[in-house]
Amino acid sequence: MRFRESGRLDTSGVQDRRGSRGGGLGGGRGVAVGGGGLGLVGLLVVVLVQVLGGGGGGGGTSAVTSVLDGLGSGQTADNGALEASCDEVADANSSVDCAVAADIDSIQDYWSQQLDGYRPADTVFFSGSVQTGCGGASSGSGPFYCPADQLVYIDLTFFDDLQTRFGAEGGAFVNAYVIAHEYGHHVQNLLGTNQQVDNGESGPTSGSVRLELQADCYAGTWANHAETVPDETGEPLIVDITDDDISRALDTAGRIGDDFIQENLGSGSIDEGSFTHGSSEQRQRWFSTGYSTGDPNQCDTFGTDDLG
Repeated sequence: MRFRESGRLDTSGVQDRRGSRGGGLGGGRGVAVGGGGLGLVGLLVVVLVQVLGGGGGGGGTSAVTSVLDGLGSGQTADNGALEASCDEVADANSSVDCAVAADIDSIQDYWSQQLDGYRPADTVFFSGSVQTGCGGASSGSGPFYCPADQLVYIDLTFFDDLQTRFGAEGGAFVNAYVIAHEYGHHVQNLLGTNQQVDNGESGPTSGSVRLELQADCYAGTWANHAETVPDETGEPLIVDITDDDISRALDTAGRIGDDFIQENLGSGSIDEGSFTHGSSEQRQRWFSTGYSTGDPNQCDTFGTDDLG
């Protein structure tokens, strides 16, 4: 994956809270929607651990499991360092921080042009723990989207975890796939899709699984258009996505399926009744569906009995 070499990089879609801290774990409204699946292993999610990957439109108050101490309620963002180091688009070719900022721009450019009424959402970079509209969370939750404040949250060390804990090949496009998946949840929230799912649903055909597979598919549709979707300059931010990039994304999708995690990083046995993200094969299938068609209308995981 390669970004263009010219132009300024807009980092305004990021709230960098990695230098902030505070105290006290507070409750929140809405239920966070999980992304990478890491929380299924570490169980360090503090927003309804049992429904990581579930729905919730942010309309009601959710219970919050207090398993961590020392989270802050008054965290603020300081983008000074990020803006200084990510001045040019070309910086995305050598810096993970800058690459993710560019990914966010590209993904939101795509959805702004694809979806009438699309409202941009920021991504929050945090380190260790963070306070959200859905309650407190830690790095162990993996990346997630909070419908209550309409923000994506990620500790960028998750990308290292994908390789060291999950054995994924990793790479810049894998990181972009993870971010695109979370923005798929934002699209679901704008469309009201996540409100169709009851909190706590699990199982191989549950609403929680359908949400996650649809977000994978939405990530694939962005990937299909990533080399052509223009930013404000009229040129695409991303100039090259290779077959190897797609292969690495599929490798990652296979390693964050419920069955792979349970068998290789959990108890060693597979319990389909507890699935909240979908199997490895399903996640690969739906990302591929989005990527091959480039059409979000092909991502209707709620309208089919064949999830793969």
